[in-house]
Amino acid sequence: ISNKSIYGDLSAVLIWNAPFYVEFIRTPEQKIALIEDFEEKLELITKITVKQNVTSFSGVPSWYLTLVKNVLAYTGKSSLLDVWPNLEVFFHGGISFTPYREIYKKLIPGDQMHYMETYNASEGFFGIQDDPGRTDMILMLDYGIFYEFIPSDKVGSDSPPAYPLGEVETGVNYAMVISTNGGLWRYMIGDTIVFTDTDPYRFRISGRTKHFINAFGEEVIVDNADKALEAACKGTGAIITEYTAGPVYMGESSRGTHEWIIEFEKEPDDISKFTGLLDDTLKLINSDYEAKRYKDINLVMPVVRSVPGGTFNRWLKSKNKLGGQNKVPRLSNTREFIEELYGFLVIL
Repeated sequence: ISNKSIYGDLSAVLIWNAPFYVEFIRTPEQKIALIEDFEEKLELITKITVKQNVTSFSGVPSWYLTLVKNVLAYTGKSSLLDVWPNLEVFFHGGISFTPYREIYKKLIPGDQMHYMETYNASEGFFGIQDDPGRTDMILMLDYGIFYEFIPSDKVGSDSPPAYPLGEVETGVNYAMVISTNGGLWRYMIGDTIVFTDTDPYRFRISGRTKHFINAFGEEVIVDNADKALEAACKGTGAIITEYTAGPVYMGESSRGTHEWIIEFEKEPDDISKFTGLLDDTLKLINSDYEAKRYKDINLVMPVVRSVPGGTFNRWLKSKNKLGGQNKVPRLSNTREFIEELYGFLVIL
């Protein structure tokens, strides 16, 4: 890399290249935001921003949740509006907001708070939620990006079809391929999306090309998982902080299943009911999962394990992935992440 090139974490690159006048309307100042040590930065941001008139913030929901909790603990308040009374919008992206929506509503109660999704990555800026009344985003067509879309079930096959925008269909899970004026050529960014409309082009992020469970042909994607967990939480009064899931392989005398490691902000009233609702919703929205669960022939009831608060952050810290653009992998077709978590936690 040339010594004239700037490279690093996307958030840091954006902050470094922001116009000078941004410094007059942001908090904390740039040198604080660029501190590499996440825990040191968290403490400084907390102490500085509690004295400011914060009206909006933007970033990854999981890391902002850590900041929000730290601010409330530091001030002794139960609502973030008691600290920042003029707070009105959170521009979020990077991961699905669905698992975090209820806990944000709890910590920021009231109708004045709005949540707007953005879809940007190191490779480009792809979409924005332009209507607060909708849950999908509009595709950005004038940002120097040529789009192609490969059906997710064809990814990895020989000569998979790649459709231009004019040939996409709603309701189909696609892997997104981009060519940009920045030099990328037919680059698969690793995300999957589902179009909800084609006039204009609106979509939802459904997951990652590498984050899924298909050990038994069930084809569970992150969008399925988020919706199933949302239904289970609503039915049992639970609130989730983090989760990951993976397969439990068939043994000589046992059938396969899925294992869910979940960190709850509020435990479900009944963990068995929670598991049942999770399973029932997955069967309702995913016909492949339903077929594999039929009479427990291939898959049996999933296993849900609750872990102590802070478990996922400790795991990420052990991998030097605390803060920044790092995210908890939601699904895996192997037991890699689950076994790593088992290495230093006590299951409740």
